[in-house]
Amino acid sequence: MGLLSWTVGLPFLPVRGVVRLAEVIQKQVDEQMHSPATLRRELEQIDEMARRGEITREEELEMQRQLTRRMVGPTSPGVG
Repeated sequence: MGLLSWTVGLPFLPVRGVVRLAEVIQKQVDEQMHSPATLRRELEQIDEMARRGEITREEELEMQRQLTRRMVGPTSPGVG
């Protein structure tokens, strides 16, 4: 039975590989999005843009709110 299931499952191996690759990429993106270093860099960029007058105070606050939501929000799908 093992040989039969292996033979029948063989055509699906590339699909499984692509799905697994997508899962690995998604995990890395989630980790990067919630990395303290990344979040700090983005906050510093927001502050610098505001200091140079590139964004309004309202835009600065909204960007900070979005960043805060990302910091405290769920880090994996299906949570929260």
